[in-house]
Amino acid sequence: MEHDNSYKLIFSHREMVADLLRGFVREDWVRELDFSTLERVSGEQISDHLRERESDMVWRLRWGHDWLYVYLLLEFQSQPDPYMAVRMPVYELLLYQALIRARQLPASGRLPPVLPLVLYNGSRRWTAPLEVAELIEPVPGGLERYRPRMRYLVIDEGSYSESELTAQVNLAAALFRLENSRGPQELRRALRAFIEWLQAPEQRSLRRAIAIWMSRVLLPAKVPGVKIDELHELTEVDSMLAERVKEWTEQWKQEGLQQGLQQGLQQGLQQGLQQG
Repeated sequence: MEHDNSYKLIFSHREMVADLLRGFVREDWVRELDFSTLERVSGEQISDHLRERESDMVWRLRWGHDWLYVYLLLEFQSQPDPYMAVRMPVYELLLYQALIRARQLPASGRLPPVLPLVLYNGSRRWTAPLEVAELIEPVPGGLERYRPRMRYLVIDEGSYSESELTAQVNLAAALFRLENSRGPQELRRALRAFIEWLQAPEQRSLRRAIAIWMSRVLLPAKVPGVKIDELHELTEVDSMLAERVKEWTEQWKQEGLQQGLQQGLQQGLQQGLQQG
């Protein structure tokens, strides 16, 4: 829950959502969006069912004269949910119901477009179906046209290489670099990107959100068992890392060796069972 709340705080900042869309929704129509209009949809504008979902957010921005809605689901499970393709259409339809009740439809009376977006940071790569039709058993000819075909987009943070992420001047990419870092030096390089890009006074709230998430969630996960004081500025986090970089580098190496040994033993056991 700590990870959920602190990550949601980071993505409650429009700069993070804008860079997530610009950098990782790699489709031509994104260039037509007016990011200056990006705004979070308030709780009063959505249904009770959606408000109760702690890790989900709804944003909207102008696409021409009309609004495009982004349903952002932050997925913190360690592995993909095989039935996400069923969950996401439910949330999307609840959003449509809320917009109909609130009379927040385009002048045409038709429903606005919605981008159902899953941001996933689990250790295993995302392999779950992206469309609900893929989960349904084959049907006889003619019945197929009644099969739902709603699709969602997933951004799997761990699927991007370091070179892909460092090539972008992008806040979301820097966040993914922090998550994927394999040692204190990599982590500090990603952190310095945030320090360089978030210097404006109006960005203080985002700097604080990232610093709190790092000290409460990221660093305790990277160096378990080490007491870490809560910090509220990115420069404070960088200074702390500079002081403890040698100690933590050795600890991360040892943990990496242990994980490698465990994986090797598990693979050897599986091979032995298969051969037996």
